[in-house]
Amino acid sequence: MKRQTLFVVILSLLLLIGVVAFSFLFLIPKGKEYRSLRLESKKEFQQLELAQNRYDNTRNRLKDLEEQNRHTIGAFDKVFDPGRFERLYKKEFTDLYLTEVTTFDSNGTFKVYEVNATSKITSPQSFYNFLENINKSDWVIGVNFPIHFERDGDQIRSSFTMKVHSNEAKKEKE
Repeated sequence: MKRQTLFVVILSLLLLIGVVAFSFLFLIPKGKEYRSLRLESKKEFQQLELAQNRYDNTRNRLKDLEEQNRHTIGAFDKVFDPGRFERLYKKEFTDLYLTEVTTFDSNGTFKVYEVNATSKITSPQSFYNFLENINKSDWVIGVNFPIHFERDGDQIRSSFTMKVHSNEAKKEKE
C-alpha cells in the first residue's frame, strides 16, 4: 500500500473512533437527559393547564358571586347610621329603641346593637316585615336568636339583638 493511502485509512479510523467516542460520551447521555427533561416538561405543562383551568373556573365563579351579591358587598362599605335606622323602621313598631352594646369580642369591624321593639298587633307579622326590610337595607345586619316575644294585652313586645357590620375604617376617614 501506498503511504498516502495508509495515512488516509489511519486518519479515517481515528476520526471514526473520535466520532463514536464523542457520541457515546456526550450525545447519548445528553439525549437521555433531554428525553427525561422533555417528559418532566410535559408533566409541568399538564399541571399548569390543570391549574389554569381551576383558576379560570374559580375566577368565573367569583365574578358570578360578585354579580349576585353586589348589593351585599356594597353594603359592607356603608357606614351605619343608628338615627336613620330608627327613622326607617320605626313605622313597623310602636316603639323602637336601638342601643349600642359594648362587647369584648368585637374586632373593630362591627358593632352590636340591641333592639327593643313594641308593636300593637295580635301576630308577629310586622316583625317579619321588619326582617324582610332589613334584609334589603343598605347595611349588613344579622339578627341574633333567640328572639323574645311577650304578649302584653293586645300588644306583642319583642326583644332581640343584632349585629351591624360597619366599615369603621371608612367612618374614621369621613
